[in-house]
Amino acid sequence: MRRPFPAALWSVALLTAGLLAGCGPDSTTPTDPTTPTNPVNTYSVSGTVVLPGLPASAASLGVVTSSAAASVPNWSAPHVPGEVLILGSDTGTITTTLSSAGLRNVQVDAVSGSLQRVITPSGEDDAAFAARLAQAGLRVQPNYLYSALSVPNDPGYPSSTNAGIPIGNNAYDQDYLTRINAQAGWDELAAAGLQPVGAVTAVLDTGIDAGHPDLQGRLLPGYDFGDNDSNPAETTSGDVGHGTESAGIIGASTNNGIGLSGLTWSGQNVLPVKVFSNSGATTAALAKGIDYAVAQGAKVINMSLGITLAQLGGTPDPAVTASIQAAVGKNVVLVAAAGNTPDEGLYFPASDPNVLAVGALGQSDTLACYSARPKSGQKALDLVAPGGNAGTGTANCFSGSDYDILGLNARSVPNGSRSQNGYGLRAGTSESAPQVAGAASLLRAFRSDLSAAQIKGTLTGSAKAVAGGKLLDVGAAVRLAAALPGTSARAYSLSVQALQGTTVVKTFSANGTLAAGSSSAPYNVAGLSAGSYTLVASLKVSGQTYTGSSNVSVSANVADKTIAAQ
Repeated sequence: MRRPFPAALWSVALLTAGLLAGCGPDSTTPTDPTTPTNPVNTYSVSGTVVLPGLPASAASLGVVTSSAAASVPNWSAPHVPGEVLILGSDTGTITTTLSSAGLRNVQVDAVSGSLQRVITPSGEDDAAFAARLAQAGLRVQPNYLYSALSVPNDPGYPSSTNAGIPIGNNAYDQDYLTRINAQAGWDELAAAGLQPVGAVTAVLDTGIDAGHPDLQGRLLPGYDFGDNDSNPAETTSGDVGHGTESAGIIGASTNNGIGLSGLTWSGQNVLPVKVFSNSGATTAALAKGIDYAVAQGAKVINMSLGITLAQLGGTPDPAVTASIQAAVGKNVVLVAAAGNTPDEGLYFPASDPNVLAVGALGQSDTLACYSARPKSGQKALDLVAPGGNAGTGTANCFSGSDYDILGLNARSVPNGSRSQNGYGLRAGTSESAPQVAGAASLLRAFRSDLSAAQIKGTLTGSAKAVAGGKLLDVGAAVRLAAALPGTSARAYSLSVQALQGTTVVKTFSANGTLAAGSSSAPYNVAGLSAGSYTLVASLKVSGQTYTGSSNVSVSANVADKTIAAQ
């Protein structure tokens, strides 16, 4: 967003707080010393205080398998000429099958896992060759070409001006961080005595400017599957800087006095995986990139790229689908940009049910004019986040705006009205997706015991309902994640007060341990006379405090009274 006047660089100060150490035994111990040993005409109220949980729909998320085998290849779509991909077979099996079908001297190369590439014989059409392979019983498809999903930086964009980070004649700030409530998420972690760091997050994109000052100390060694080498440097043509921006939204060095603030403040946890060459991204590169990211221990994968289903012949890319399903089976969260055309449905891989599809908001809380909308039969957008651009109609949809997203840029991009000294302005769902991936990375580092399905459910279940969909809320997501039961025990402290009006009549306090998988703590308020009370509970777990209340009428002992904490 453009600042109305020059201002200092946007910065945040990490709020620090120590965990309050629980004292005393783990057993449940009332603290009110005035409770009579043998109360006469007094009663007790007992039950549990329950932490917030995921909506049923989010809690049941799991690996979704697809009918990839039924996919119909679209050989008219952009693809790598002179080759055909084969799924589900190893090199030896393919060679044997080809030989049996009379197809000898065909070059077969391993791509990744059970994905192989065969070279189309000279003078033969790819589609015709693929048909012969299919007739021999092999599963075939094109090596599709994918596109990066930033709105193009065409001449139709105005010469924007503006403050925070100078670009052109003006300066800009990261107003999107305010809209997704990032500071609240960082503060929640600080209150728990934790740094806002991320888990290993792979950025499958155009590469990265590894020497950028705002990425120092943040990058893991990566790989370039676009050019098949170990240097994932930015492409030199096409959407140069796209991958650097995606990585910066997730992991720009924060609180270092320069540049921008990344969602995952510090630590070497950003894995650059280049899947684009100067001629684009392919099925093979994307599938290999996903497989590589999983093998390198990535817990989150961001894909600010896509291809329309129409280009794929109406069905998902089988090879990439297989890699996605394998990644989900390894407990990885996958995030993808929804697409930048409003009338062609969700792009693939965002349309895959195992991937979080992220749409873009413009200046308001409605979908940006360019953001993809699901077609009939497609899933809804899983989340939305600011994507820049205030255009509202077809005529001005791609006219540049002071509300485009400020991000890192490759330093090789010349200075101009949209880029300056390694920073730049872009708009698109490509800018929205890394915000969700960054939030997922924070949650995975904070609650490493939660599954990928729980993380996805936390992000969608805590999102803010707006006109454009479910707006990412980092603060609410961190708070909800802290409450979820996991695979390890967690210490807690609990207080339940019984009030009549504003007067505290009795108080129950206890320190204890929530067993693995548990999300409730028991209480027993004793010594209550007959009457009406409001029970007010405060439950502290993992550095977060959750409160709730419930009314109760007492004329006898009351059991199984649940207090829902939020």
